[in-house]
Amino acid sequence: MSTQVFAPAKTRAFKIIQPETTYLGSLIKPLAKGLPKITQSMCPECSALIEAVLSEEDGKVVMEKSCPEHGFFKDVIYSDVKLYLKMEEWSFGDQRGIMNPAVTDATTCPTDCGLCNLHLSHSGLTNLDLTNRCNLTCPVCFANANSAGYLYEPSIDQVRQMLKDLRAQQPVAGRIVQFSGGEPTIYPYFLDALRIAKEEGFSHIQCATNGIKFTDLEFAQKAHEAGLHTLYLQFDGVSDDIYLKTRGEALMEKKLKAIENVRKAGMKICLVPTIVKGFNDHQIGDILRLAIDNIDVLSAISFQPVAFTGRINRHELMAKRFTQSDFAHAVHQQTGICDPYQDWFPLSCVTPFSKMASALRGELTTHLSCHPHCSLGTYLFVSPKKEAVPVTRFVDVGAMLQEMDQLSRKAGAARIKMFSKINAWNSLRKHFHAERAPEGLTFTKFLETLQGLTDKRFGRGDSEKQGFTYKTLMVAGMHFMDLYNYDVERVKRCVIHYAAPDGKIYPFCTYNGGPTFREKIEKEFSTPFSCQPQLTQLRAR
Repeated sequence: MSTQVFAPAKTRAFKIIQPETTYLGSLIKPLAKGLPKITQSMCPECSALIEAVLSEEDGKVVMEKSCPEHGFFKDVIYSDVKLYLKMEEWSFGDQRGIMNPAVTDATTCPTDCGLCNLHLSHSGLTNLDLTNRCNLTCPVCFANANSAGYLYEPSIDQVRQMLKDLRAQQPVAGRIVQFSGGEPTIYPYFLDALRIAKEEGFSHIQCATNGIKFTDLEFAQKAHEAGLHTLYLQFDGVSDDIYLKTRGEALMEKKLKAIENVRKAGMKICLVPTIVKGFNDHQIGDILRLAIDNIDVLSAISFQPVAFTGRINRHELMAKRFTQSDFAHAVHQQTGICDPYQDWFPLSCVTPFSKMASALRGELTTHLSCHPHCSLGTYLFVSPKKEAVPVTRFVDVGAMLQEMDQLSRKAGAARIKMFSKINAWNSLRKHFHAERAPEGLTFTKFLETLQGLTDKRFGRGDSEKQGFTYKTLMVAGMHFMDLYNYDVERVKRCVIHYAAPDGKIYPFCTYNGGPTFREKIEKEFSTPFSCQPQLTQLRAR
């Protein structure tokens, strides 16, 4: 065993703009980089806030912490220290949170939550649970009315108010909402909820679903007409032996049927596989190949390493823990498409692009300024022959992001009126290498595709049908936390949130892990639930 001091590589030649306070005046502690370092975590037994040390051990990044009452805990945060440190290199600074948080006097993260004056990001994507009922009984689910014994199902008026709360967020109104659950499609007013979201001005309306209801083409068409854009489709593998264990049913045929109906209805799909080491991680390559083969309807894959929300012994934890670096290596080993060290970047690296888009439009846009260890990803550009090429092969991504960051600063308050918008985009041409690009991808088409990724007026509908954008597939790993790997610094920067009927908005990893506000909210706004009759009716539909 070895323990060394690791510092992030010096790859940037410019200074990051780091705000000193949130909008409400709370001091911002800049992101700590390198190893070892100390952070705040929680005890897996009693949820008490305790100090944790992150360090390198045998090429891995481990978290070690001790609770005065429950003893010592250890977990692997990243299985590859080199990749861990690379993610930190591509962080472009924090945001200042929101101007109108529900909690204005918070002193302790993550317990004084909803969002609060300590939070550093605004809502990138917000989940809104419509029900905790489901037409499946999955053992890995965060929400399950059958086992909870109560029904959480907000009224349509409460749904409308939650959507209004998101749109009222300042200085950037919530723009992306994902209806979730339970299984949101069995909510009695599901189509009404979609219509209201459309009326309220959400540009991205999504649904986290198991896909069963979408095996009905008429339902898929009605959902699209009501405003649904994208399905986040539960997709744990490509064979029924996986689904029998994770979901209790043979579902592969239904998954493929749902994909076909979504294609006919004119929507998009992001596949969402929950990955457990030694269980379904061997099918990561198969899932990726299926997505490439269906690139006309599949726009993304969000691989999610399993979060252990209950108690688990150390041996089982080590055997099943699957980290984001495991994911990056698995993609390379199973497909040969992406290099683990060259092609992956943290989700937060796109903030320079968001800043530049804000300057070009003359209005603030969504900034995904999450912690660099929350996620990693890449974009694959897929040719007409279904050849997938990582964007890093023909674009100097790092240099381009740095220049975008500088351009957005140059614009400043003038919103790029100081120089031509066309010249701003064309200044990026030097980072594009046409000779290495996939078939048919010119620099102009590349810029149009970037525009389509951020402005859905160009990224879907008639513009897409007319070939305005090139086919792309976002491939990402998003590792939500549990009490074993909990890091408060990640919570403060979370961009994936939950809207609740108490008028508050919660970071994902406080709602489903850590303090687990989900239990409090659902019980407060619930009614008793008799599961067996309900379950029988659901399965009969």
